[in-house]
Amino acid sequence: MRISGPDVRALARTIVPSARLRPRYAQYVDVLDEHGRAIDRGLALFARAPHSYTGDDTLELQIHGSPVVAREVLRAVLACGARLAQPGEFTQRAFLAGKIDLHAANAVADLIAAESRSAARAALANLGGGLANEVRALRARLATALETLSGAIDFPDEVPSPDPADLEALVVALIGELERLRADGERGRLVREGLTVAIVGPPNAGKSSLLNALLGEDRALVSEIAGTTRDTIEESLVIEGVPVRIVDTAGIRAHADRLEAAGIERTQRALDAARVALVVVDGSHALDDEARVLLARTNDRDRIVFCNKADLGARGAQDLEMLAPIVGSVFDSATLERIRAAIATVGWGGEMPDLERPHLASAREFDAVNEALGALTCARATLAAREPSDFIVGDFQRAYAALGHISGDVANEEIVTAVFSRFCIGK
Repeated sequence: MRISGPDVRALARTIVPSARLRPRYAQYVDVLDEHGRAIDRGLALFARAPHSYTGDDTLELQIHGSPVVAREVLRAVLACGARLAQPGEFTQRAFLAGKIDLHAANAVADLIAAESRSAARAALANLGGGLANEVRALRARLATALETLSGAIDFPDEVPSPDPADLEALVVALIGELERLRADGERGRLVREGLTVAIVGPPNAGKSSLLNALLGEDRALVSEIAGTTRDTIEESLVIEGVPVRIVDTAGIRAHADRLEAAGIERTQRALDAARVALVVVDGSHALDDEARVLLARTNDRDRIVFCNKADLGARGAQDLEMLAPIVGSVFDSATLERIRAAIATVGWGGEMPDLERPHLASAREFDAVNEALGALTCARATLAAREPSDFIVGDFQRAYAALGHISGDVANEEIVTAVFSRFCIGK
């Protein structure tokens, strides 16, 4: 339990009166209520302002995990004049005290919400503030160019105009850096949010059996009766450190009863929302019209074609030879490994992001990079058309301002509120 603020010392004299408030020193003490009655024994650690997370005096109490003990200590702390922290208030105070930038504050929320080890590692990489320093370096290069351009415009007799070739080289280099930032951010977002794969196909192709095989458990009901799956079933697994949400769907066919038709409608929605379509067909016989229609519908999107039931025949695989399908059986471990590898290849190119490298983590940061890229692209077109160099000043200023939203050098109240609204606890 952490208590932070200017009155921490006064509160400590009531709650942990035997503690000597030496900074960064753990003491085993009695924890008392507001009436001096013992609640627990635990560790008390004190951090003196400004050398604390929030920048204020901070007292941390490490108590036993009993809900009763935790509740009583919290009640006593509140009775002594403290109040519950607002969502994200500790991190917000750290930001306002200049301890961290907005990108790092966003990373704290990502770390709390992480659902996989790789997502936690990616969030941890952003806590160090490395991205802000990288973006500030890009802004510094823009600022230098702007100073030179402004000087040439205001004092043409004293300051020579910059070489257009040098300006074009700078713009090309900056665009390349920003495109790399955006690509790294997309991979990082994949690690945090995961990939959605919809398993689709005609009835009795083996979709539910595939879900069960990938999960290693009987999650979906399997039957030889067509239309057994009437609703979508969603489960999660991890492939190469990336969380993957697998959605098993109802079989798609033209002639279906009213209830089955409702399930097929949900299948269509799941397919539209998924990043990757995993199309399962019965490869033991020639493809039917329903399989051909589904293959045609998914032709223009990221997909994996799986010819199941190869142990019973390969007639369907011959019909799909031009699509290079995965041919095998859901009961074959080698086939399942090929499907997992295909999900990695189609879903994220089979190339894992560098989880130790800071990356873009919020829609606001992506928008800022896109804004800067748009401005620099305009500047590049102006220079390519051999227009006067002063025409690009506005584009450089727009890119400079946009990047300031990432580094935290430009942050209005609306942006700060949006970042800390993600927190659901005082952290």
